[in-house]
Amino acid sequence: MADVPTDLASARARHDELTRTIRDARYRYYVLSDPPMPDAEFDALFEQLLELEAAHPQLVSATSPSQQVGAPPSGAFAPFTHPQPMMSLDNAFSREELEGWAQRVERGLAEPDREVAYVCELKIDGVAINLVYRDGRLETAATRGDGTVGEDVTAQVLTIDDIPYRLTLDDPPELLEIRGEVYYPLEAFEAMNAERIERGEEAFMNPRNAASGALRQKDPEITRTRPLSVWCHGTGTVEGQAFERHSQALDYLAAAGLPTPLETTVLDDIGAVWDFIETWTSRRHDVAYEIDGVVIKVDRLDQRERLGFTSRAPRWAIAYKMPPVEQETTLRRIEINVGRTGRVTPYAVLEPVVVAGVQVTHATLHNEIQVRAKDVREGDAVMVRRAGDVIPEVVGPVRSKRPAGTEPWAMPADCPSCGQPLVRPEDEAHHFCENVDCPNRLLESLSHLASRTALDIEGLGEQTVELLVSEGLVGDLADVFRLHEHRDELLALEKWGEKRVDNLLAGIEEGRRRPLDRVLVALNIRHLGPTYAKTLARAMGSIEAIRSASPEQLEAIDGIGPVIARSIHAWFDTPRNAELVDDLLALGVTSEAEVGASPAGALPLEGWRVVVTGTLEGFTREEAKEALEERGAKVTGSVSGSTSAVVVGASPGSKRDKAEELGVPILDEAGLEHLLARSELPT
Repeated sequence: MADVPTDLASARARHDELTRTIRDARYRYYVLSDPPMPDAEFDALFEQLLELEAAHPQLVSATSPSQQVGAPPSGAFAPFTHPQPMMSLDNAFSREELEGWAQRVERGLAEPDREVAYVCELKIDGVAINLVYRDGRLETAATRGDGTVGEDVTAQVLTIDDIPYRLTLDDPPELLEIRGEVYYPLEAFEAMNAERIERGEEAFMNPRNAASGALRQKDPEITRTRPLSVWCHGTGTVEGQAFERHSQALDYLAAAGLPTPLETTVLDDIGAVWDFIETWTSRRHDVAYEIDGVVIKVDRLDQRERLGFTSRAPRWAIAYKMPPVEQETTLRRIEINVGRTGRVTPYAVLEPVVVAGVQVTHATLHNEIQVRAKDVREGDAVMVRRAGDVIPEVVGPVRSKRPAGTEPWAMPADCPSCGQPLVRPEDEAHHFCENVDCPNRLLESLSHLASRTALDIEGLGEQTVELLVSEGLVGDLADVFRLHEHRDELLALEKWGEKRVDNLLAGIEEGRRRPLDRVLVALNIRHLGPTYAKTLARAMGSIEAIRSASPEQLEAIDGIGPVIARSIHAWFDTPRNAELVDDLLALGVTSEAEVGASPAGALPLEGWRVVVTGTLEGFTREEAKEALEERGAKVTGSVSGSTSAVVVGASPGSKRDKAEELGVPILDEAGLEHLLARSELPT
C-alpha cells in the first residue's frame, strides 16, 4: 500500500496526477490499442487512487476514474448504447482479498440465504465485446466503450468464424445480449507475427493489443485476414427467456451455438475457489489463449439482484489477477551471442526486473529482422515477457517513453568475438560467423562434440571444456584428440588425479571410434542433424566422398534437400574447415561408414509420439522438437494413451500428471539425450 497524504491539499494534487495518468492509460489501452504501461503498473496506480479516495471521500466525484468504466468512444465508428451497461470488475490480488470479498457477499444476503455457489471462469486477456441478438439473429456487435456507449463493429465481428449470424435455437428469445471476449489463439498469433516479420512488416506486441486493433479496422476485409476467436461468458438484458442461475445461462448459450469456455466450473465454497485459482495459475499456459486471472461470480441471479452494483462494478463478481507474465524495464544495450554453428543471436541486456517470479537481466531478440520489426532500441522502455516454458523475450518498446535521439539498431559488420565478417546467407533470417576458431563458438562447439548426440565423450563436460581452453590445452576440435600428448599437464591441473585423467583419455579414445554419422554431427555443420547425418553417411560411405561432392550430388541423395546440400558443401569448401577435417582424420577419427549399415530413409523414431513439457536446460523447446522430428517422431501437444514418451523439464504442469495416470514413460533431459542418441528408452 502506497503512503496516503494526510493533508487534503497534497491528497488532491496526487489525485489529480493519478486521474490524468489513468485516463490517458485507459484511452491508449481501449481506443488506441497501445497501452503505455503493463497491466500490473496500471492496477497499482488504480489501487493508489482508491486508497486516496477512501482516506479523503471528498475527492470522489462522477468524473473520477473510480466511478467510470473503460474509455469514451473514439468517434471512428457509430456509437451504440448497450441495452444493459457493461460494468467493470473489482480486483483481488491475494487469498485474503478474495476471502474479504466473499465475506462481503455473505453479509449482503439475508440470513437464511447466505449459502452461495460460485462460478469460476478463466479471465481471458482479450477485448470485451457485446453481441445483441434479436429473434435469434445478430443485430449489433459493439465494443465496451465507456460501459454505457460503445462502438458498432458488427461488420468486423461478422468476419469471425466463431460468431454465428443466426442462433441454433428453435424458439430464440426476442432479445439476447451476450457478453464475450475477442482474442487471438496463441498459435495463430505467433504464426501471423512470423508471416508479418517475413514480409518486413511490424510485429504485433501482444495478442490483446492485436485483437483490439483488428476489431478497429475500418475495412472488415482486413479484420477477416486476422485469425480471431471469441469466448462468450455472460448475458446482459434477456427478453423472452428466463434463467435462475448464471451457469444455466452459459449452458443455454452453448446450446445456441455460441462458444463458451470448457474450463468454467461451479464451486460451493471459497476454499474450492482458491484451489481452482492455484491450479490455473500453475497451468495458465495449458490453454490455447492468454489468461491473466480468474473471474468469480455468484451463480444465483436472484442473489445477484440483492447484492447489486457499485458505480462501476457488480458486488457479486470479482477478478483475481494472476502475477503478470509481462513487465516493463529499460533496455540498456543490445549485444550478440555466437553459437556453436556460428549463428549470431542478438539479445537484450536489461535493467533487472522480476517477471513471473523470476529476475530477468537478459532476453532474446532472435535476429536482426525481428529487432527491426519490433523497432527496439538501446535506451528504450520495453515490455519483457516470460510465459510458460518460453525464455525471456522482449515483446516490444513503449514508444511513448522513448528517449530523444535513440537510433535503430543494426547488426555489426564483424563478429565482436573474433573480428571476422558476419554473413547472412540468402533466404535465411540469421547472420553467421563462419570462423570455426571463433572464441565464442569454440566452447559451445567443444561441448557439442562431446555430447551424447555427437561423440559422447565421458568426462568432457562444459566445465572441463572451459578449463582446458583457459589452460591453452585445447584450441580447436582436433586438439581434443591430441590431449594424450599432454597427460603430464593434465595431471598437474588442480584437483585432477590420475584416475580422472585416465578416464578422460579413455573417453576420448572411445569417441575417436564413433560411427561416421556421429562424427558429422560433431562438426557443427549448419542444418545437419543426426538423422540427416545418418542418411548422408549411408549414401556417401566416407568423409572423403562427402567433401568432394558437388551441391547437386548431395541434393540428389534421397532426404537431403537443397538447403542442407548447400550448407554441407559450403562447410567442407571453407579452407579452415578442410584443414580441421585433415587434422581429425590424421588423428584417427572415423572416416568411413560402417559396413552393413541400415538402408537410408528408415527414420529411427518413426511411429513414436512424444510430448515435451517444462523448461529444458540443454535444449529450447523448438530444438527438442526439431531433433525428435528429424528422427521421425511426431511431437504432439497433449498426452494420451498412444503417447510413446513424455519429456519433462522444470515446471512441467499437468502433462506429467497425465503421463503418470496413463502409465506413459517419463523422460528427464538425460533420458531425451539417450532417446535421441540410441533411439530407445533408457533402462
